[in-house]
Amino acid sequence: MAERAQVSRGTVDRVLHNRGRVAEDVRQQVLKIVEEMNYEPNLIARTLKSNRTYTFIALIPDPDVDRYWEDPKAGIEKAEAELSQYGVVVEQLIFDPYNIESFQKKATEVINHNPDGIIVAPIFHKEVMAFFEEWVKQDIPYVLFNTQISDSSALSYIGQDSYQSGLLAAKLLHYGLTGPATVLVAHVGEDISNSAHLLEKEKGFRDYFSKDHLVGQFEVIQQTFDDPKNASFVQQILELKEKNPNLKGVFVSNSKAFELAYYIEKFSWNDVKLVGYDLLPQNLEYLEKGVIDFLINQNPFGQGYWGIQQLTDLTVFKKEIQPIKYLPLDIITQENLRFYLNV
Repeated sequence: MAERAQVSRGTVDRVLHNRGRVAEDVRQQVLKIVEEMNYEPNLIARTLKSNRTYTFIALIPDPDVDRYWEDPKAGIEKAEAELSQYGVVVEQLIFDPYNIESFQKKATEVINHNPDGIIVAPIFHKEVMAFFEEWVKQDIPYVLFNTQISDSSALSYIGQDSYQSGLLAAKLLHYGLTGPATVLVAHVGEDISNSAHLLEKEKGFRDYFSKDHLVGQFEVIQQTFDDPKNASFVQQILELKEKNPNLKGVFVSNSKAFELAYYIEKFSWNDVKLVGYDLLPQNLEYLEKGVIDFLINQNPFGQGYWGIQQLTDLTVFKKEIQPIKYLPLDIITQENLRFYLNV
């Protein structure tokens, strides 16, 4: 640019950064060449020179309480390690995924950290909305992972399309089944009324079986099961099977398919097909045994990893980012399981 404008590099630098004195005709000449060359500043180089720290808050469920959250946490930590050279620091606020007060307490602490951005798993739909409003007032960008809330002002959502995920689960369960049969949507240990993503999965599942050629052949029922640690859990299973002797398929809407797989195996319900989510060790055990027929991988590691990447692109590199980043719906079977381990 300096050569084309026949000025010094210092003059070009002063024009680009609007500092120092430059004759107006020279300024216009440089700006014209900038436009002709489609010049874009090297934001990465500029960031490396700035020595500024960008603090993000990760508001995530405790993996010691539910192992599913180990992978999102690991994804967040990997992204932080890769981006630390640009001044990115991630502070984690960990809450109990089964305790609303625990979530509210940690979410209240967010503002005290004066963050440049927030990544949050909004598993408590009703309670999180007030915090969204507060973050917007404070002009703090936030991204969602795992659970999509369409009526939020989130910068971005990273995760699966819950509705399509439910459709896929129904299609997988339908393979090999002939009517008449009963199929079950099982929500295990969840407050379903406060879990928007699980309701979307159920909607997709039901819509699949509402197709004209399937209506009358398959009855879709729903059961919200107690915490598997409770004595009532097994009683719920036995009563459900007694009331529905033609139960042939079960779709578990979260990562706890193994909890039902244990009893399907124990009671030798060999004609019951089971579809669930996530590559937890307990699920993999029953997949390899053939008790679980299919698992849908939600890529929890990628949810955490890409959430931090999205925040960094916006705040550090000043890029436009996707409002929705859907991750693939990976179908896991005994045959392809090894290709998804340790990746």
